[in-house]
Amino acid sequence: MTSAPIIAVKGLSRKFQRPPVLAERLLHMAFNSKLPPIVNAVTDVDLTIERGEVMGLVGESGCGKSTLGRMISGILPPTEGQVVYDGNVTSDLSGADKLAYTLAVQMVFQDPYASLNPRQKIGDMIAEPLQVHDITKNSTETIARVDQVLGEVGLDSDYKSRFPHQFSGGQRQRIGIARALAVNPKFLVCDEPIAALDVSIQAQVINLFMNLRDNHGFTYLFISHDLSVVHHIADKIAIMYLGRLVELAPTRELFAEPAHPYTQVLLGEIPSIKRRRRKFQVVKGELPSPLDPPPGCTFHPRCPHAMSRCKEEAPDLRIISPGRRCACHLTNHD
Repeated sequence: MTSAPIIAVKGLSRKFQRPPVLAERLLHMAFNSKLPPIVNAVTDVDLTIERGEVMGLVGESGCGKSTLGRMISGILPPTEGQVVYDGNVTSDLSGADKLAYTLAVQMVFQDPYASLNPRQKIGDMIAEPLQVHDITKNSTETIARVDQVLGEVGLDSDYKSRFPHQFSGGQRQRIGIARALAVNPKFLVCDEPIAALDVSIQAQVINLFMNLRDNHGFTYLFISHDLSVVHHIADKIAIMYLGRLVELAPTRELFAEPAHPYTQVLLGEIPSIKRRRRKFQVVKGELPSPLDPPPGCTFHPRCPHAMSRCKEEAPDLRIISPGRRCACHLTNHD
Protein backbone atom coordinates (compact mmCIF):
# COMPACT_ATOMS: atom_id res chain seq x y z
CA MET A 1 0.00 0.00 0.00
CA THR A 2 1.44 3.35 -1.07
CA SER A 3 1.42 6.25 1.35
CA ALA A 4 -0.60 9.38 0.68
CA PRO A 5 1.16 12.31 -0.98
CA ILE A 6 2.38 14.91 1.47
CA ILE A 7 0.34 17.63 -0.30
CA ALA A 8 -2.67 17.25 -2.61
CA VAL A 9 -4.47 20.31 -3.97
CA LYS A 10 -8.00 19.71 -5.25
CA GLY A 11 -10.00 22.28 -7.21
CA LEU A 12 -8.25 25.12 -5.41
CA SER A 13 -9.38 28.65 -6.24
CA ARG A 14 -8.84 32.04 -4.68
CA LYS A 15 -10.71 35.25 -5.46
CA PHE A 16 -9.98 38.69 -4.09
CA GLN A 17 -12.36 41.61 -3.83
CA ARG A 18 -11.73 44.91 -2.12
CA PRO A 19 -14.45 45.67 0.45
CA PRO A 20 -16.66 48.48 -0.92
CA VAL A 21 -16.42 51.84 0.80
CA LEU A 22 -19.59 53.54 2.09
CA ALA A 23 -20.11 55.60 -1.08
CA GLU A 24 -19.86 52.50 -3.26
CA ARG A 25 -22.37 50.62 -1.11
CA LEU A 26 -24.85 53.53 -1.24
CA LEU A 27 -24.52 53.89 -5.01
CA HIS A 28 -25.01 50.17 -5.42
CA MET A 29 -28.17 50.19 -3.30
CA ALA A 30 -29.57 53.32 -4.96
CA PHE A 31 -28.56 52.83 -8.61
CA ASN A 32 -27.36 49.21 -8.74
CA SER A 33 -23.89 50.41 -9.65
CA LYS A 34 -21.01 47.93 -9.85
CA LEU A 35 -19.20 46.87 -6.71
CA PRO A 36 -15.36 46.55 -6.71
CA PRO A 37 -14.30 43.93 -9.28
CA ILE A 38 -13.31 40.39 -8.35
CA VAL A 39 -9.76 39.22 -9.07
CA ASN A 40 -9.51 35.52 -9.94
CA ALA A 41 -5.98 34.94 -8.64
CA VAL A 42 -6.07 31.11 -8.73
CA THR A 43 -8.65 29.03 -10.57
CA ASP A 44 -9.44 25.32 -10.14
CA VAL A 45 -5.91 24.00 -9.51
CA ASP A 46 -5.26 20.28 -8.99
CA LEU A 47 -1.73 19.35 -7.91
CA THR A 48 -0.12 16.44 -6.09
CA ILE A 49 3.32 16.60 -4.46
CA GLU A 50 4.91 13.36 -3.28
CA ARG A 51 7.18 13.02 -0.25
CA GLY A 52 10.78 14.00 -0.87
CA GLU A 53 9.90 15.59 -4.20
CA VAL A 54 10.82 19.06 -5.44
CA MET A 55 7.93 20.53 -7.42
CA GLY A 56 8.81 23.62 -9.42
CA LEU A 57 6.03 26.15 -10.03
CA VAL A 58 6.81 28.54 -12.87
CA GLY A 59 4.99 31.43 -14.52
CA GLU A 60 5.08 35.16 -15.19
CA SER A 61 4.65 37.72 -12.44
CA GLY A 62 0.99 38.06 -11.50
CA CYS A 63 -0.04 34.56 -12.57
CA GLY A 64 -1.01 33.43 -9.05
CA LYS A 65 2.07 31.40 -8.04
CA SER A 66 2.56 33.08 -4.67
CA THR A 67 -1.16 32.97 -3.89
CA LEU A 68 -1.17 29.23 -4.51
CA GLY A 69 1.88 28.81 -2.27
CA ARG A 70 0.27 30.80 0.52
CA MET A 71 -2.88 28.69 0.37
CA ILE A 72 -0.85 25.49 0.58
CA SER A 73 1.07 26.84 3.58
CA GLY A 74 -2.15 27.87 5.33
CA ILE A 75 -1.46 31.61 5.24
CA LEU A 76 -4.44 32.25 2.93
CA PRO A 77 -7.72 30.34 3.03
CA PRO A 78 -9.00 29.17 -0.37
CA THR A 79 -12.24 30.51 -1.79
CA GLU A 80 -13.01 27.06 -3.17
CA GLY A 81 -11.37 23.65 -3.11
CA GLN A 82 -9.19 21.80 -0.63
CA VAL A 83 -5.60 21.48 0.52
CA VAL A 84 -4.93 17.95 1.77
CA TYR A 85 -1.87 17.42 3.98
CA ASP A 86 -0.78 13.86 4.70
CA GLY A 87 -4.22 12.56 3.74
CA ASN A 88 -6.18 15.08 5.85
CA VAL A 89 -8.16 18.08 4.60
CA THR A 90 -6.49 21.04 6.31
CA SER A 91 -9.71 23.02 6.74
CA ASP A 92 -11.10 20.15 8.85
CA LEU A 93 -8.11 20.02 11.20
CA SER A 94 -8.27 21.38 14.73
CA GLY A 95 -6.29 21.31 17.95
CA ALA A 96 -3.08 19.27 17.92
CA ASP A 97 -3.63 18.13 14.31
CA LYS A 98 -3.96 21.73 13.12
CA LEU A 99 -0.81 22.72 14.97
CA ALA A 100 1.10 19.77 13.50
CA TYR A 101 0.16 20.90 9.97
CA THR A 102 1.03 24.52 10.76
CA LEU A 103 4.50 23.57 11.94
CA ALA A 104 5.13 20.93 9.26
CA VAL A 105 4.47 23.29 6.33
CA GLN A 106 6.69 26.36 6.43
CA MET A 107 7.27 29.19 3.97
CA VAL A 108 10.46 30.92 2.82
CA PHE A 109 9.55 34.33 1.46
CA GLN A 110 10.92 36.15 -1.57
CA ASP A 111 12.15 39.36 -0.01
CA PRO A 112 14.62 38.85 2.85
CA TYR A 113 14.52 42.60 3.53
CA ALA A 114 10.77 42.64 4.21
CA SER A 115 10.23 39.23 5.82
CA LEU A 116 12.42 39.86 8.89
CA ASN A 117 11.46 42.13 11.79
CA PRO A 118 14.05 44.95 11.73
CA ARG A 119 13.64 45.55 15.50
CA GLN A 120 14.19 41.96 16.56
CA LYS A 121 17.50 40.17 16.99
CA ILE A 122 17.72 37.14 14.75
CA GLY A 123 18.24 34.80 17.71
CA ASP A 124 14.97 35.97 19.25
CA MET A 125 13.27 35.73 15.85
CA ILE A 126 14.25 32.08 15.41
CA ALA A 127 13.56 31.21 19.05
CA GLU A 128 10.07 32.72 19.17
CA PRO A 129 8.13 29.81 17.57
CA LEU A 130 10.10 27.34 19.65
CA GLN A 131 8.93 29.06 22.83
CA VAL A 132 5.38 29.82 21.70
CA HIS A 133 4.69 26.20 20.74
CA ASP A 134 6.71 24.64 23.58
CA ILE A 135 8.98 22.83 21.14
CA THR A 136 11.95 23.34 23.45
CA LYS A 137 11.73 22.75 27.21
CA ASN A 138 13.98 25.54 28.50
CA SER A 139 16.21 28.45 27.44
CA THR A 140 19.31 26.27 27.21
CA GLU A 141 17.59 23.93 24.76
CA THR A 142 16.21 26.88 22.81
CA ILE A 143 19.64 28.49 22.41
CA ALA A 144 21.10 25.16 21.32
CA ARG A 145 18.41 24.77 18.66
CA VAL A 146 18.96 28.33 17.39
CA ASP A 147 22.70 27.68 17.13
CA GLN A 148 22.03 24.41 15.32
CA VAL A 149 19.82 25.86 12.58
CA LEU A 150 22.13 28.83 12.07
CA GLY A 151 24.96 26.38 11.52
CA GLU A 152 22.85 24.37 9.07
CA VAL A 153 22.37 27.43 6.85
CA GLY A 154 26.04 28.40 7.02
CA LEU A 155 25.90 31.21 9.61
CA ASP A 156 27.95 31.60 12.78
CA SER A 157 26.07 31.10 16.04
CA ASP A 158 27.44 34.43 17.31
CA TYR A 159 25.23 36.17 14.74
CA LYS A 160 22.13 35.54 16.85
CA SER A 161 22.68 38.76 18.81
CA ARG A 162 22.65 40.93 15.67
CA PHE A 163 19.82 42.71 13.89
CA PRO A 164 18.74 42.07 10.26
CA HIS A 165 20.20 45.35 8.93
CA GLN A 166 23.67 44.08 9.84
CA PHE A 167 23.51 41.32 7.21
CA SER A 168 23.74 41.12 3.44
CA GLY A 169 20.80 40.00 1.29
CA GLY A 170 22.11 36.46 1.00
CA GLN A 171 22.67 36.21 4.75
CA ARG A 172 19.17 37.51 5.43
CA GLN A 173 17.68 34.86 3.20
CA ARG A 174 19.68 32.22 5.09
CA ILE A 175 18.21 33.63 8.30
CA GLY A 176 14.72 33.25 6.82
CA ILE A 177 15.51 29.65 5.95
CA ALA A 178 16.85 29.03 9.48
CA ARG A 179 13.64 30.42 10.95
CA ALA A 180 11.63 27.97 8.85
CA LEU A 181 13.90 25.07 9.84
CA ALA A 182 13.65 25.78 13.57
CA VAL A 183 10.27 24.04 14.00
CA ASN A 184 11.36 20.83 12.21
CA PRO A 185 9.17 21.16 9.10
CA LYS A 186 8.53 18.47 6.51
CA PHE A 187 7.43 20.65 3.61
CA LEU A 188 8.84 24.03 2.53
CA VAL A 189 7.07 26.47 0.24
CA CYS A 190 9.88 28.53 -1.29
CA ASP A 191 8.37 31.67 -2.85
CA GLU A 192 11.00 32.91 -5.33
CA PRO A 193 13.64 32.67 -2.58
CA ILE A 194 16.54 33.78 -4.81
CA ALA A 195 14.82 36.42 -6.96
CA ALA A 196 15.95 39.32 -4.74
CA LEU A 197 19.56 38.11 -4.49
CA ASP A 198 22.65 38.88 -6.52
CA VAL A 199 23.40 36.33 -9.24
CA SER A 200 26.63 35.37 -7.46
CA ILE A 201 24.65 34.41 -4.35
CA GLN A 202 21.77 32.60 -6.06
CA ALA A 203 23.74 29.41 -6.75
CA GLN A 204 24.88 29.24 -3.12
CA VAL A 205 21.29 29.40 -1.86
CA ILE A 206 20.12 26.78 -4.36
CA ASN A 207 22.94 24.49 -3.20
CA LEU A 208 21.85 25.10 0.39
CA PHE A 209 18.30 23.99 -0.43
CA MET A 210 19.60 20.83 -2.09
CA ASN A 211 21.89 20.03 0.86
CA LEU A 212 19.00 20.47 3.29
CA ARG A 213 16.88 18.16 1.18
CA ASP A 214 19.60 15.50 1.24
CA ASN A 215 20.13 15.86 4.99
CA HIS A 216 16.50 16.06 6.12
CA GLY A 217 14.42 14.59 3.31
CA PHE A 218 12.44 17.81 2.84
CA THR A 219 9.74 18.21 0.21
CA TYR A 220 9.69 21.53 -1.64
CA LEU A 221 7.30 23.62 -3.66
CA PHE A 222 9.86 25.85 -5.37
CA ILE A 223 8.20 28.91 -6.93
CA SER A 224 10.04 30.88 -9.60
CA HIS A 225 9.55 32.90 -12.76
CA ASP A 226 12.80 31.49 -14.18
CA LEU A 227 12.74 28.03 -15.75
CA SER A 228 16.53 27.87 -15.89
CA VAL A 229 16.68 28.12 -12.09
CA VAL A 230 14.00 25.50 -11.51
CA HIS A 231 15.76 23.18 -13.96
CA HIS A 232 18.57 22.67 -11.45
CA ILE A 233 16.45 21.81 -8.42
CA ALA A 234 13.04 20.43 -9.44
CA ASP A 235 12.00 16.83 -10.09
CA LYS A 236 8.74 17.97 -11.70
CA ILE A 237 7.60 21.33 -13.04
CA ALA A 238 4.12 22.85 -13.10
CA ILE A 239 3.59 25.76 -15.51
CA MET A 240 1.04 28.36 -14.44
CA TYR A 241 -0.65 31.00 -16.57
CA LEU A 242 -3.21 33.52 -15.35
CA GLY A 243 -4.19 31.48 -12.30
CA ARG A 244 -4.42 28.09 -14.03
CA LEU A 245 -2.01 25.19 -14.48
CA VAL A 246 -1.35 24.67 -18.19
CA GLU A 247 1.30 21.94 -18.08
CA LEU A 248 2.76 19.49 -15.58
CA ALA A 249 5.64 17.16 -16.37
CA PRO A 250 8.89 15.66 -15.06
CA THR A 251 11.65 18.21 -15.49
CA ARG A 252 13.70 16.25 -18.02
CA GLU A 253 10.68 15.52 -20.22
CA LEU A 254 9.39 19.07 -20.09
CA PHE A 255 12.74 20.50 -21.21
CA ALA A 256 13.15 17.83 -23.90
CA GLU A 257 9.65 18.15 -25.37
CA PRO A 258 7.40 20.94 -24.02
CA ALA A 259 3.76 20.36 -24.93
CA HIS A 260 2.02 23.67 -24.23
CA PRO A 261 2.77 26.67 -26.48
CA TYR A 262 3.36 28.85 -23.41
CA THR A 263 5.96 26.40 -22.08
CA GLN A 264 7.59 26.33 -25.51
CA VAL A 265 7.92 30.11 -25.51
CA LEU A 266 9.29 30.18 -21.95
CA LEU A 267 11.94 27.60 -22.84
CA GLY A 268 12.81 29.53 -25.99
CA GLU A 269 13.69 32.58 -23.88
CA ILE A 270 16.40 30.76 -21.90
CA PRO A 271 19.86 31.84 -23.12
CA SER A 272 22.02 28.99 -24.41
CA ILE A 273 25.50 28.76 -25.90
CA LYS A 274 24.12 26.30 -28.45
CA ARG A 275 21.72 28.96 -29.71
CA ARG A 276 23.93 32.04 -29.40
CA ARG A 277 23.21 33.27 -32.94
CA ARG A 278 19.46 33.10 -32.45
CA LYS A 279 17.48 36.24 -31.75
CA PHE A 280 15.50 35.83 -28.54
CA GLN A 281 11.85 36.80 -28.56
CA VAL A 282 9.66 37.45 -25.56
CA VAL A 283 6.07 36.25 -25.29
CA LYS A 284 4.08 38.56 -27.51
CA GLY A 285 1.55 40.84 -25.89
CA GLU A 286 0.89 41.55 -22.24
CA LEU A 287 -0.37 39.20 -19.55
CA PRO A 288 -4.17 39.74 -19.50
CA SER A 289 -5.72 41.19 -16.39
CA PRO A 290 -7.20 38.67 -13.94
CA LEU A 291 -10.01 41.19 -13.53
CA ASP A 292 -11.13 40.44 -17.08
CA PRO A 293 -9.55 37.21 -18.37
CA PRO A 294 -10.02 36.30 -22.03
CA PRO A 295 -12.77 33.80 -22.89
CA GLY A 296 -11.85 30.26 -23.82
CA CYS A 297 -8.16 29.48 -23.40
CA THR A 298 -6.69 32.42 -21.51
CA PHE A 299 -3.43 32.12 -23.48
CA HIS A 300 -5.06 32.37 -26.93
CA PRO A 301 -4.44 36.16 -27.45
CA ARG A 302 -0.69 35.48 -27.21
CA CYS A 303 -0.53 31.98 -28.68
CA PRO A 304 1.09 31.50 -32.11
CA HIS A 305 -1.08 28.39 -32.69
CA ALA A 306 -4.46 29.78 -31.59
CA MET A 307 -7.53 28.41 -33.41
CA SER A 308 -11.13 29.59 -33.40
CA ARG A 309 -11.91 26.87 -30.84
CA CYS A 310 -9.35 28.35 -28.44
CA LYS A 311 -11.29 31.62 -28.29
CA GLU A 312 -14.48 29.90 -27.18
CA GLU A 313 -13.62 26.74 -25.23
CA ALA A 314 -11.21 26.48 -22.29
CA PRO A 315 -9.12 23.28 -22.51
CA ASP A 316 -9.00 20.91 -19.54
CA LEU A 317 -5.74 19.85 -17.92
CA ARG A 318 -5.64 16.28 -19.26
CA ILE A 319 -3.18 13.39 -19.19
CA ILE A 320 -1.22 13.31 -22.46
CA SER A 321 1.27 10.60 -21.43
CA PRO A 322 2.23 8.84 -18.18
CA GLY A 323 3.11 11.49 -15.60
CA ARG A 324 2.33 14.38 -17.95
CA ARG A 325 -0.66 16.71 -18.18
CA CYS A 326 -1.38 19.60 -20.51
CA ALA A 327 -4.24 22.07 -21.02
CA CYS A 328 -4.18 22.72 -24.76
CA HIS A 329 -6.51 21.84 -27.64
CA LEU A 330 -3.47 20.85 -29.70
CA THR A 331 -2.77 17.95 -27.33
CA ASN A 332 -6.32 17.19 -26.15
CA HIS A 333 -7.77 15.15 -28.97
CA ASP A 334 -11.47 14.44 -28.60
